[in-house]
Amino acid sequence: MPLQVIPEIKIIEETETELEPLFRVLIHNDNVTPMDFVVHTLKVNFYLANEKAAEIMFTAHIYGTAYVQTLAKSEAEKRINKAHAAANNAGYPLKFSMEPE
Repeated sequence: MPLQVIPEIKIIEETETELEPLFRVLIHNDNVTPMDFVVHTLKVNFYLANEKAAEIMFTAHIYGTAYVQTLAKSEAEKRINKAHAAANNAGYPLKFSMEPE
């Protein structure tokens, strides 16, 4: 019977890691940006299903703002910047903002 070597197990002390703070992404209604563009932007930049994107768009349309999703700060900033760039390139004033969770 061949000899089996048991690997040495090293115990690593638990260290604290600081998680990035979470932020709520909000979308703001305007009277210029077409509804289909808003839904498309929510789907492409925030990876939402068509139904969810349409629901958020209608909520913002009715109430003025709507919650989109909660993300780590850097990810929220990245997605908002991409959405703003796409809207700006299309000539629309679509606006997103973020607030601490």
